[in-house]
Amino acid sequence: MSTTDKATTETPDEASPASAAADSADAAAGAQLSTAPLEDSPTGPAVGIGVIGWARWFWRQLTSMRVALILLFLLSLGAIPGSLVPQNNVDALKVVDWKREHSSWVGVAEKLQLFDVYSSVWFSAIYLLLFISLIGCIVPRSWQFVGQLRGRPPAAPRRLDRLPAHTTWRTGKTPDEVLAHARTVLRGSRFRTEAGEGHVAAEKGYLREAGNLIFHVALIVMLVAFAWGQYFKSEGGKLVLRGTGFSNTLTQYDDFKSGTLFDPDDLPPFSFTLDRFDATYEMTGPQRGTPRDFKAYVTFSDGAHGTPQKREIQVNKPLEVDGSKVYLLGHGYAPIVSVTDPTGKVIFKDAVPVLPQDANLTSTGAVKVTDGYKDKDGKKEQLGFNAVFVPSFAGEGMGTMFSQFPALLNPQLMLNAWHGSLGVDSGLPQNVYRLTTTKMEPFKDESGQQFKQKLAPGDTMTLPNGAGTVKFEGIERWATFSVTHQPGSGLALAGAIAAIAGLAGSLFIQRRRIWVRAVTGKDGVTVVEMAGLGRSESTKLPQELAELAAQLHQQAPTASDPVEETPEGERG
Repeated sequence: MSTTDKATTETPDEASPASAAADSADAAAGAQLSTAPLEDSPTGPAVGIGVIGWARWFWRQLTSMRVALILLFLLSLGAIPGSLVPQNNVDALKVVDWKREHSSWVGVAEKLQLFDVYSSVWFSAIYLLLFISLIGCIVPRSWQFVGQLRGRPPAAPRRLDRLPAHTTWRTGKTPDEVLAHARTVLRGSRFRTEAGEGHVAAEKGYLREAGNLIFHVALIVMLVAFAWGQYFKSEGGKLVLRGTGFSNTLTQYDDFKSGTLFDPDDLPPFSFTLDRFDATYEMTGPQRGTPRDFKAYVTFSDGAHGTPQKREIQVNKPLEVDGSKVYLLGHGYAPIVSVTDPTGKVIFKDAVPVLPQDANLTSTGAVKVTDGYKDKDGKKEQLGFNAVFVPSFAGEGMGTMFSQFPALLNPQLMLNAWHGSLGVDSGLPQNVYRLTTTKMEPFKDESGQQFKQKLAPGDTMTLPNGAGTVKFEGIERWATFSVTHQPGSGLALAGAIAAIAGLAGSLFIQRRRIWVRAVTGKDGVTVVEMAGLGRSESTKLPQELAELAAQLHQQAPTASDPVEETPEGERG
């Protein structure tokens, strides 16, 4: 049994009509190994150069895989400005800051819609063209693939010895027995077989084209999921003090951003109360102060009249409600401050959240007394205090107002005092964690400097000139939560998994065909031929053919050469 890995070649001058017919049969045998769209034949009728001709040319260009890849690349490039330039629908304040810092580029950026990249005309055009291109690529391939699945392996070419992988031998079995054994061997290797006149045709590897189609369909699924998520998404943040609650309505959020087609009525109705927040840190060693565990214990109610349930929210372990997820983002402290007027009446008492500035929770904020205060002359004023809070102060003479550890080991609160107008009546929005002092005057100490004082829990600060007192009552905890609703994320994940599976199938599965022919030779001995053809050259095809031939050879072994009879006159 011999195996040939390369086809026999002939020069054009030596080609005969029989070899030309064999070439035609070989071409037919190798046809339809791919679902690539068939181009018009050069010898076919002309398309024309009119409107219809140009339309057909444009459609073929748009639906070609080359253009689809170019559009996918352009879509990736188009997303870069959306990452580098702040977007209006994400953070309008950052857009204002960017315009102020890059005033010379504002005109160009606005004309190019760089502040609204994902809803811009040019990005939407690329997105839609890519969507149409992929659909135009997939639909004809899908119909062609369905036709291949319903079809049968083609008949064997006339010249099997011209195929890339070929082997032949002689056997004492009859042709029918050989072909019957061949069908059994090929079916055992999961080939689809078809019996012909004097031969068996077999085919395998249909999943290669299925993987190719799945990959491209998955790209469309991911595009749909991306569009769905961008148009209907919502995300909001909320700072919640321990003992207070949150209801999932638009007015409850500290900040909120959403997609173009988002409807506030789509927010799932739920509420929760922050009962307790626990934070643990590494106390000793080189990693002292490193967070170990954060947990928020909440009482959760699903719906307007839901039964309260105890839940835990941890970092990377959100609370899931009707497609929305409640994430624990951060935490901090809220000093409890009370303020009395010159008469000793308490006009303000509340926990004031301060925002962390470093890993050890050195925090800053502002205490604003907007109503109820009158100075000693009876004049209405507003009070403001810039606050710096450290949970672990190093001690007098041992450090500045920077925390040495994130836990409450030695909490201290530094306040400086202002009086006048806070500007809250102007109707303009203000940062609640920052004091606006343009219409305020500082309280002065005896040396003429701005009055300020460092307080421990329980300490009282007496304002100059009998203006009242400020007491550091205690410390409360707060946690920040993010409520996100990202529709289409599950669909995008499924599309990504399908794309990887389809790509793996299209890369590692090989489409190939095997033919077995058995005919009776002139000497009455059966001649067996086996040959294989793949979509692309591969070392696996000759190896697979050799393995199949070896299995068939066990059922139809090589026949011994005939013994020539010696005439009696020549015998010794």
